[in-house]
Amino acid sequence: MFDALASPLAGSLVTLELLERRHADELRAAAADPRVSQWLPVPLHEPLWFDWWLEDGLAALAERREVAFATVRRADGVAIGSTRFLELRERDRCVEIGWTWLSPEAWQTGANVEAKLLMLGRAFEQAGCIRVELKTDARNERSRGAMAALPAHFEGIHRQHRVLLDGSYRDSAWYSVIDREWPGVRANLERRLAAPAG
Repeated sequence: MFDALASPLAGSLVTLELLERRHADELRAAAADPRVSQWLPVPLHEPLWFDWWLEDGLAALAERREVAFATVRRADGVAIGSTRFLELRERDRCVEIGWTWLSPEAWQTGANVEAKLLMLGRAFEQAGCIRVELKTDARNERSRGAMAALPAHFEGIHRQHRVLLDGSYRDSAWYSVIDREWPGVRANLERRLAAPAG
Protein backbone atom coordinates (compact mmCIF):
# COMPACT_ATOMS: atom_id res chain seq x y z
CA MET A 1 0.00 0.00 0.00
CA PHE A 2 2.83 2.44 0.82
CA ASP A 3 4.27 2.15 -2.68
CA ALA A 4 0.86 2.84 -4.25
CA LEU A 5 0.43 5.98 -2.14
CA ALA A 6 3.96 7.39 -1.99
CA SER A 7 4.47 9.39 -5.15
CA PRO A 8 3.71 13.02 -6.02
CA LEU A 9 0.21 14.13 -7.01
CA ALA A 10 -0.37 17.04 -9.38
CA GLY A 11 -3.46 19.15 -9.86
CA SER A 12 -4.05 22.53 -11.47
CA LEU A 13 -3.79 24.47 -8.19
CA VAL A 14 -1.43 22.38 -6.07
CA THR A 15 1.14 19.65 -6.30
CA LEU A 16 1.58 17.26 -3.39
CA GLU A 17 5.30 16.56 -3.23
CA LEU A 18 6.83 14.00 -0.89
CA LEU A 19 8.08 15.93 2.12
CA GLU A 20 11.78 16.77 1.97
CA ARG A 21 14.10 18.90 4.05
CA ARG A 22 14.25 21.42 1.18
CA HIS A 23 10.62 22.34 1.96
CA ALA A 24 11.45 23.33 5.54
CA ASP A 25 11.92 27.09 5.19
CA GLU A 26 8.76 27.65 3.13
CA LEU A 27 6.71 25.40 5.40
CA ARG A 28 8.05 27.13 8.50
CA ALA A 29 6.86 30.44 7.02
CA ALA A 30 3.50 28.93 6.09
CA ALA A 31 3.02 27.70 9.66
CA ALA A 32 4.05 30.98 11.33
CA ASP A 33 0.48 32.17 11.89
CA PRO A 34 -0.81 30.65 15.18
CA ARG A 35 -4.21 30.07 13.56
CA VAL A 36 -2.63 27.23 11.56
CA SER A 37 -1.94 25.26 14.75
CA GLN A 38 -5.09 26.06 16.69
CA TRP A 39 -6.46 22.52 16.39
CA LEU A 40 -3.27 20.60 15.61
CA PRO A 41 -1.59 18.37 18.22
CA VAL A 42 1.43 20.69 18.41
CA PRO A 43 1.96 24.45 17.87
CA LEU A 44 3.81 24.57 14.56
CA HIS A 45 4.47 28.31 14.90
CA GLU A 46 6.91 27.49 17.72
CA PRO A 47 10.31 26.59 16.21
CA LEU A 48 11.03 23.52 18.34
CA TRP A 49 7.64 22.02 17.62
CA PHE A 50 7.97 22.76 13.91
CA ASP A 51 11.33 20.97 13.93
CA TRP A 52 9.73 18.01 15.71
CA TRP A 53 6.90 17.90 13.16
CA LEU A 54 9.33 18.02 10.23
CA GLU A 55 11.56 15.27 11.61
CA ASP A 56 8.50 13.12 12.38
CA GLY A 57 7.24 13.48 8.81
CA LEU A 58 10.63 12.66 7.30
CA ALA A 59 11.04 9.64 9.60
CA ALA A 60 7.52 8.41 8.80
CA LEU A 61 8.40 8.41 5.10
CA ALA A 62 11.77 6.72 5.63
CA GLU A 63 10.16 4.04 7.80
CA ARG A 64 7.29 3.58 5.29
CA ARG A 65 4.64 4.07 7.98
CA GLU A 66 3.11 7.32 6.69
CA VAL A 67 3.22 9.34 3.47
CA ALA A 68 3.92 12.98 4.31
CA PHE A 69 3.45 15.58 1.58
CA ALA A 70 4.31 19.23 1.17
CA THR A 71 1.40 21.06 -0.44
CA VAL A 72 2.97 23.24 -3.12
CA ARG A 73 1.12 26.02 -4.94
CA ARG A 74 1.42 25.47 -8.70
CA ALA A 75 1.36 29.19 -9.55
CA ASP A 76 4.71 29.96 -7.91
CA GLY A 77 6.10 26.65 -6.60
CA VAL A 78 5.89 27.74 -2.96
CA ALA A 79 5.07 25.20 -0.23
CA ILE A 80 1.93 26.43 1.55
CA GLY A 81 1.12 23.52 3.87
CA SER A 82 1.18 19.80 4.37
CA THR A 83 -0.96 16.68 4.56
CA ARG A 84 -0.40 12.94 5.07
CA PHE A 85 -1.67 9.47 4.47
CA LEU A 86 -1.61 7.87 7.94
CA GLU A 87 -2.70 4.60 9.53
CA LEU A 88 -1.95 2.51 6.45
CA ARG A 89 -3.88 -0.72 7.06
CA GLU A 90 -3.24 -2.84 4.00
CA ARG A 91 -5.16 -5.90 5.19
CA ASP A 92 -8.25 -3.77 5.82
CA ARG A 93 -7.69 -1.71 2.63
CA CYS A 94 -8.05 1.45 4.69
CA VAL A 95 -6.05 4.63 5.14
CA GLU A 96 -6.48 7.92 6.97
CA ILE A 97 -5.93 11.40 5.55
CA GLY A 98 -4.72 13.74 8.26
CA TRP A 99 -2.11 16.16 9.63
CA THR A 100 -3.58 18.56 7.08
CA TRP A 101 -2.80 22.25 7.39
CA LEU A 102 -2.44 25.25 5.11
CA SER A 103 -1.19 28.79 5.46
CA PRO A 104 -4.18 31.10 6.02
CA GLU A 105 -3.42 32.78 2.70
CA ALA A 106 -4.38 29.48 1.03
CA TRP A 107 -7.69 29.12 2.85
CA GLN A 108 -10.75 29.33 0.58
CA THR A 109 -8.62 29.14 -2.58
CA GLY A 110 -9.54 25.60 -3.60
CA ALA A 111 -6.15 24.24 -2.51
CA ASN A 112 -7.62 21.96 0.16
CA VAL A 113 -10.47 20.85 -2.11
CA GLU A 114 -8.04 19.84 -4.85
CA ALA A 115 -5.66 18.14 -2.42
CA LYS A 116 -8.52 16.02 -1.08
CA LEU A 117 -9.60 15.15 -4.64
CA LEU A 118 -6.05 14.05 -5.49
CA MET A 119 -5.57 12.05 -2.29
CA LEU A 120 -8.94 10.33 -2.34
CA GLY A 121 -8.41 9.44 -5.99
CA ARG A 122 -5.02 7.96 -5.19
CA ALA A 123 -6.44 5.95 -2.28
CA PHE A 124 -9.46 4.53 -4.09
CA GLU A 125 -8.22 4.30 -7.67
CA GLN A 126 -4.54 3.38 -7.30
CA ALA A 127 -4.16 1.89 -3.82
CA GLY A 128 -7.36 -0.16 -3.88
CA CYS A 129 -8.74 1.24 -0.63
CA ILE A 130 -12.32 0.56 0.35
CA ARG A 131 -12.36 3.14 3.16
CA VAL A 132 -10.66 6.47 3.84
CA GLU A 133 -10.86 7.95 7.34
CA LEU A 134 -10.60 11.56 8.49
CA LYS A 135 -10.73 12.97 12.00
CA THR A 136 -10.36 16.29 13.78
CA ASP A 137 -10.80 17.95 17.13
CA ALA A 138 -14.56 17.95 17.71
CA ARG A 139 -14.40 21.73 18.35
CA ASN A 140 -12.79 22.44 14.97
CA GLU A 141 -15.77 23.76 13.05
CA ARG A 142 -13.73 24.74 9.96
CA SER A 143 -12.31 21.24 9.53
CA ARG A 144 -15.60 19.52 10.31
CA GLY A 145 -17.33 21.71 7.75
CA ALA A 146 -14.72 20.82 5.13
CA MET A 147 -15.15 17.11 5.81
CA ALA A 148 -18.92 17.35 5.66
CA ALA A 149 -18.65 19.25 2.37
CA LEU A 150 -16.71 16.45 0.65
CA PRO A 151 -19.17 14.92 1.67
CA ALA A 152 -17.68 12.47 4.16
CA HIS A 153 -19.95 10.50 6.49
CA PHE A 154 -19.90 11.60 10.13
CA GLU A 155 -19.33 8.53 12.29
CA GLY A 156 -19.39 10.02 15.76
CA ILE A 157 -17.27 11.44 18.56
CA HIS A 158 -14.50 9.56 20.36
CA ARG A 159 -14.58 11.16 23.79
CA GLN A 160 -11.28 11.98 25.52
CA HIS A 161 -9.50 10.52 22.53
CA ARG A 162 -6.24 12.39 23.11
CA VAL A 163 -4.43 14.13 25.95
CA LEU A 164 -3.25 17.52 24.74
CA LEU A 165 0.01 19.26 25.60
CA ASP A 166 -1.65 21.31 28.34
CA GLY A 167 -3.10 18.17 29.94
CA SER A 168 -6.66 18.78 28.73
CA TYR A 169 -8.57 16.19 26.71
CA ARG A 170 -9.50 16.25 23.06
CA ASP A 171 -12.71 14.71 21.77
CA SER A 172 -12.23 13.63 18.14
CA ALA A 173 -14.89 13.78 15.42
CA TRP A 174 -14.56 10.90 12.94
CA TYR A 175 -15.60 10.89 9.29
CA SER A 176 -15.16 8.45 6.42
CA VAL A 177 -15.65 7.94 2.71
CA ILE A 178 -16.10 4.38 1.46
CA ASP A 179 -15.52 3.05 -2.02
CA ARG A 180 -19.15 3.04 -3.17
CA GLU A 181 -19.43 6.72 -2.16
CA TRP A 182 -16.28 7.80 -3.96
CA PRO A 183 -17.83 8.47 -7.42
CA GLY A 184 -20.31 10.92 -5.90
CA VAL A 185 -17.63 12.56 -3.75
CA ARG A 186 -15.33 12.88 -6.76
CA ALA A 187 -18.10 14.48 -8.84
CA ASN A 188 -18.86 16.94 -6.03
CA LEU A 189 -15.21 17.93 -5.62
CA GLU A 190 -14.76 18.37 -9.36
CA ARG A 191 -17.90 20.51 -9.48
CA ARG A 192 -16.61 22.69 -6.63
CA LEU A 193 -13.25 23.18 -8.33
CA ALA A 194 -14.95 24.16 -11.57
CA ALA A 195 -17.06 26.81 -9.84
CA PRO A 196 -15.83 30.42 -10.24
CA ALA A 197 -15.05 30.78 -6.52
CA GLY A 198 -12.91 27.61 -6.46
